[in-house]
This record gives sequence, structure tokens and C-alpha cells, in this order.
Amino acid sequence: MALAVHGVVRASLDADVVAFAAVTQARELASGCQAAGRLAQLREGDHDDPIGALLAVEDAHVNRADVLFGLRGLDRSALTRAVGVPFEGVLLQVIGREDLIATKAYAGGPLDLQDARGLLAVDPDSVDRPLPLELAQRFGPKTLGRVRQLLGEPG
Repeated sequence: MALAVHGVVRASLDADVVAFAAVTQARELASGCQAAGRLAQLREGDHDDPIGALLAVEDAHVNRADVLFGLRGLDRSALTRAVGVPFEGVLLQVIGREDLIATKAYAGGPLDLQDARGLLAVDPDSVDRPLPLELAQRFGPKTLGRVRQLLGEPG
């Protein structure tokens, strides 16, 4: 969904949500979703996992959202760069383009990197090019190298 907000359309079967919350809150949310009649499966990551926990929530219509708790390297300052999108009378906060480029590079899969290239191609002149490089440093040297390559930077 964030890709579409930024001009890249790709079919997806779920929505990803990042929660700046503790794994204990993920457990509480899973219980609350189950009590409300939703299918909710919580998978907790181990010490080496970049995601503290993932809560997959599905409703009776098979709409699905994956809530990621504790994405290592994603800083709360991403909230200040989020884009507000009105939906059903609520203002949803969608990850900013530069943050999305960095997180897609962090994920590093072929579709993720294709998504990042698409984000850069939509309006290349409007990308704050130093920002994805700065953000990528938080995710480590592999991510920084991927972002440099995406941006066509030496590295």
C-alpha cells in the first residue's frame, strides 16, 4: 500500500504495518484480535532476527495485515517523515519514500529491490538522495551498499 501511495503499483495480498511497540504489546494485540474473532498468529523472532515479532491478522474476508514489532534499524524519526493519507475518515500515516527505499534495501529480496528501483524512478528529482544513504547506515553495511547501488553512487 505504501508503494501505491508513492506511485508504484504492485499487487499484494496483505498490508504491512510497523509498530513501535514491545513484543509484550504484540502478545496483548494478538489476544485482543483473537477475542474479536480475527485469525491472529504471532511469531516472535530470536535474538538474531531483525524483527522482534510479527503478528499476522486476518478477517473473515481474508483481508490480511502483518504487524511488525521492533524492526531493527528503523528509527522513530521515520514517523516525522510519514505521509498522511485520508482513508475512511481517518488519517493513515504511511512511511515516507526515502525510509521505504532504505527498508526495501534492508529486506534485500529481488521484489524488494525492484520496489526500491520503482520508488526512485517515479520522480527521481524529488528524492532526497542523501537521506536513504543516511538511513541505510542504521541497517548495516549490506543495506548501505544496496542503497548506494540503487542510487548509482560509488561505493
